[in-house]
Amino acid sequence: MAETHVLFVEDDDVIREATQLALERDGFVVTAMPDGLSGLEAFRADRPDIALLDVMVPGLDGVSLCRRIRDESTVPVIMLSARADSIDVVLGLEAGADDYVTKPFDGAVLVARIRAVLRRFGHASGPDGRGGAGKESAPAADDGLLRFGDLEVDTEGMEVRRAGEPVALTPTEMRLLLEFSDAPGTVLSRDRLLERVWDYGWGGDTRVVDVHVQRLRGKIGQDRIETVRGFGYKLRG
Repeated sequence: MAETHVLFVEDDDVIREATQLALERDGFVVTAMPDGLSGLEAFRADRPDIALLDVMVPGLDGVSLCRRIRDESTVPVIMLSARADSIDVVLGLEAGADDYVTKPFDGAVLVARIRAVLRRFGHASGPDGRGGAGKESAPAADDGLLRFGDLEVDTEGMEVRRAGEPVALTPTEMRLLLEFSDAPGTVLSRDRLLERVWDYGWGGDTRVVDVHVQRLRGKIGQDRIETVRGFGYKLRG
């Protein structure tokens, strides 16, 4: 089995070296860089399996680096932020990050989050197959297509089209859309989406859900996903 290559961008020497050693002990191959510009060069040269980006790094900050990576690739990105309530968390998610971890972090927690992201990037479906527990799937044609107005979801080819035009989704966005399309018209809570899409068995920051829903709306249509205040979101059929 191929080793997982991690790009880690962190300007604090102590944190960078300690985290690199911890990840390598868990079997990861780590390329560690002290600033955003060298991180971008390493990304382009090595094409890692996942990127860990500290928000506050010199040269090219982590949010800008995430945006540059997302312009070129759907590789999973986890942002590292010193403050849980920082606006940088939202900015990182809006830039295309898939998740974030607050510093200071426990090495085991970081590894668990990395493995959770990699699991869901291994396939766009959920850990036990696509669909919501206890819900009937939306009817699909023989060709595996689900249709919601001008939106067409190919559940076999993992492709999405809107008004006949292809829509480029990240794997996390695809998982989110599949969760919605499995139960159109059903309100899905943020906690359920965190568990099903992000593999959070212990709860998490619902801003991750909210920002990704906004990103998904921007691609498939603002009115396609409805906010049900106090409860969650639902896909309009």
